[in-house]
Amino acid sequence: MERRRMRFIAAQRVGRKVNVAIIAICALAACTAANATTATGTFTVQAAIIAACNVSASTLNFGTYNPTSATALTGSSTLSIYCTSGSPYTASLNLGSGGGAFTGRTMLSGSDTLTFNLYRDSSYSQVWGDGTGSTFTVAGTGSGLLTANTVTVYGQIPISQDKPVGTYTSTITVTVSY
Repeated sequence: MERRRMRFIAAQRVGRKVNVAIIAICALAACTAANATTATGTFTVQAAIIAACNVSASTLNFGTYNPTSATALTGSSTLSIYCTSGSPYTASLNLGSGGGAFTGRTMLSGSDTLTFNLYRDSSYSQVWGDGTGSTFTVAGTGSGLLTANTVTVYGQIPISQDKPVGTYTSTITVTVSY
């Protein structure tokens, strides 16, 4: 019986030590939590968007030209101009690979030529060129690099050009300045 009592007393002492240890750990944790502080800072996030443009165009195919027709042969092409949103731009057209002048561009079939011209208006009164002489350009403001601003190029071949059989072509360069 005495042994049991000694074990009981020893267990109580161990239990008290465990309880005291638990209380000490809790008190230490509470003190640490009570003394915890924070620090904050900031940083900047930034990105730059620069002005940019891309352009593509559909083929202007006049079809078959008949020199005996009483009316000029007309056709059109569509330019798709993609510029950074809000970026102003100006689109100009060169003479083309067939040469000529802005008063009459030429298409070639070998050494044979067929005169035509390009206009920025459907009444064929404003020659679309590079802005020199009596030519015009087309100005606009970009809608975004994913949204095209579409512009129509109007073409016309004058009447009474009696030329040899062939396929006449010219490659036009579109320049978008922004």
